[in-house]
Amino acid sequence: MAPKNLDTLKPATIAAQAGGLLDDATGGVVPSIHPATTFVRDEDYVPAVDGNVYSRSHAPNGRMVEGVLARLEGAADAMVFPSGMAAVAAVFRTLPAGATVLVQSQIYWGTTAWIRAFCTRRDITLIEVEAADTDAFTATCTAHKPALAWIETPSNPWLRIVDIAPCAEAVHANGGLLVADMTTATPVLTPALSFGADIVMHSATKGLNGHSDVLAGALAVADASSAVWQAIRSDRDMAGAVLGPFEAWLLLRGMRTLPLRVERMSSNAQKLAEYLSDHPAVETVLYPGLPTHKGHTLACAQMKGGFGPLLSFVVKGAAPAALGAVARLKLFHRATSLGGVESLVEHRHTIEPHTGIPEGLLRLSVGIEDAGDLADDLGQALGQ
Repeated sequence: MAPKNLDTLKPATIAAQAGGLLDDATGGVVPSIHPATTFVRDEDYVPAVDGNVYSRSHAPNGRMVEGVLARLEGAADAMVFPSGMAAVAAVFRTLPAGATVLVQSQIYWGTTAWIRAFCTRRDITLIEVEAADTDAFTATCTAHKPALAWIETPSNPWLRIVDIAPCAEAVHANGGLLVADMTTATPVLTPALSFGADIVMHSATKGLNGHSDVLAGALAVADASSAVWQAIRSDRDMAGAVLGPFEAWLLLRGMRTLPLRVERMSSNAQKLAEYLSDHPAVETVLYPGLPTHKGHTLACAQMKGGFGPLLSFVVKGAAPAALGAVARLKLFHRATSLGGVESLVEHRHTIEPHTGIPEGLLRLSVGIEDAGDLADDLGQALGQ
């Protein structure tokens, strides 16, 4: 029951209307949850509903999410997974033993740690490079000709900005595919496929869902007929790395407010970044919305409508001062994740001291609360 001109609608409309989905059985404006694991066939053993055989491969709620995400991304197809890391693993399992991969350095530590271990097990050559340095990235592609390159922009927690288009050109010129982790930006701010990425990955647990109550991952692709995409689909279906119906339904519900949430979070984060950049207790602020950020000009060109909910800042006085400020925060929850409606704070050096993160760095995931209230909370915690 989707409108015929759906492809011409803006992301906010597509999201709010769940891609035009309704409950055909009741006329409800909210799609139903379909918990069935198997589906009947007629007397000739043809599926009673085309495409519905077994939920491992044919989950109605999962397909609803995939349809909406594909429209938001401008993608040919999309797939959902039970976690973001399951989506990461699905991509890397397509690589043959002995392949070469290029991965951006200092991205989300969970991704880096898993990729390192996987490449060691599979005898895959792993090369890590600072992808925000386009020249270095291009030179590395030319020298090593990776089958796959992985980038993350803005990166977590360093907030580095990668120029997607020239990176894609470099990878393609050497016969590889570019995969972009766009968890922080979401398709609302940066539809990476339009810049040349072949596959986009999301930890849908974060901004896509936005309510800290669903564990999910997603991939979206520019070319659904590619051998890699078909291998990912086959592996997901056969291995059973599928998202449950209730989780898919919650994810779809969360996505209906995605553009609105991203707009508010980005606005709040910008205000807090500006406030913190002028605070005497703060050494530096990492946020692409600030003109002082190294990637600001590129972010302005590549991110439309804001710079996302994630920002990091370094407190003067190293770990003792940073931890003291965190202990005094009243509105920011001390918790791991990002992209939810509630604001979170992490002392990254406590979480991953082995990554070279500054001892005084605090990572904020800015929510949809009143920006003034959040600024006041930071102010009293840092000492005004």
